[in-house]
Amino acid sequence: MTKLLFVCHGNICRSPMAEFVMKDLVKKAGLEGDFQITSAATSAEELGNPVYPPARRKLAEHGIGCDGHSARRLTGRDYDEYDLLIGMDQENLRDMRRICGGDRAGKLHLLLDFTGRPGDVADPWYTGDFEAAWRDVLEGCRGLLGFIKKTEARRDGAKG
Repeated sequence: MTKLLFVCHGNICRSPMAEFVMKDLVKKAGLEGDFQITSAATSAEELGNPVYPPARRKLAEHGIGCDGHSARRLTGRDYDEYDLLIGMDQENLRDMRRICGGDRAGKLHLLLDFTGRPGDVADPWYTGDFEAAWRDVLEGCRGLLGFIKKTEARRDGAKG
């Protein structure tokens, strides 16, 4: 089982979008049982809040629900619990390193690092551009899933 944790500042826009997009992608690929996917915040500002309404609407436009989400904060224990912790921007990554006490096992990454155009997922909280965030998140999640499949195939090949 591959355990993924998506991380952004408040856990109400980008990281829950990535969580639910990735859940949708793995479900469509018939891989639901192979993944545990969730999300968290680097701050305490939005704890307990649901997905921000414009992000919820953007997901719904694509037939993806996000009911039951409640913002939570990243903890140091999450580093040991998850295989990959995926931040949305450099600031998230810096905060993730601080909260997790570094990255001794190389688990911390940016979502767009799994695409042909590494960088930050723009924060729609500030830009208001949820369409651009959607495109970045979808591309990043597709790239991440492809990376995981290739990694698993190599691992399985090494066992055989």
